[in-house]
Amino acid sequence: MQQIEINGQEILTKDKAALRINGYAQYKVTDIEKALLHNKEYERQLYVAFQLALREYVGSLAFDELLEKKETIVPFILQSVKKAAENLGVEVNSFGIRDIILPGDVKEIMNQVLVAEKKAQANIIMRREETAGTRSMLNTAKLMEDNAMLWKLKEMEYVEKIADKISNITVSGNGMLIEQLKQIFVPQK
Repeated sequence: MQQIEINGQEILTKDKAALRINGYAQYKVTDIEKALLHNKEYERQLYVAFQLALREYVGSLAFDELLEKKETIVPFILQSVKKAAENLGVEVNSFGIRDIILPGDVKEIMNQVLVAEKKAQANIIMRREETAGTRSMLNTAKLMEDNAMLWKLKEMEYVEKIADKISNITVSGNGMLIEQLKQIFVPQK
């Protein structure tokens, strides 16, 4: 088993995005006579076959399509190179992409797109939560409208929240304090 490196392939996509692709392939010589006697530099020819197949695949797709269909690259390349490899007396066993290197400006734009998509998703989630909160408040208001006891409980809840923020209370009520507190906390019938 031997390995061939396909490094630094500068390739343009269909929409003219420049990419640099590094890959590798594993192969073995199946017909030594054909490989060495009938072909000059069979390894170089195999390299060119991979290079051309990569260019054909990448050049036929727009950049976004390439990212969406990246799992189809290996079967395409293996199928494309198979016949040329047989003519060279070798059998290709595997192919893989080590990395796809984007130019700096494309990488920056992709990062901006990713950030914008994540912000949009966060905004949708916030709007969904706001809607759920508003719906809950509306349901609570409808229940309180129909039930005076719930109304008083809500009032007491707010009085409790206010009281948490107050450190001292001075009370003067001309002897009517108990009646005034009853009016606040006991529902009117």
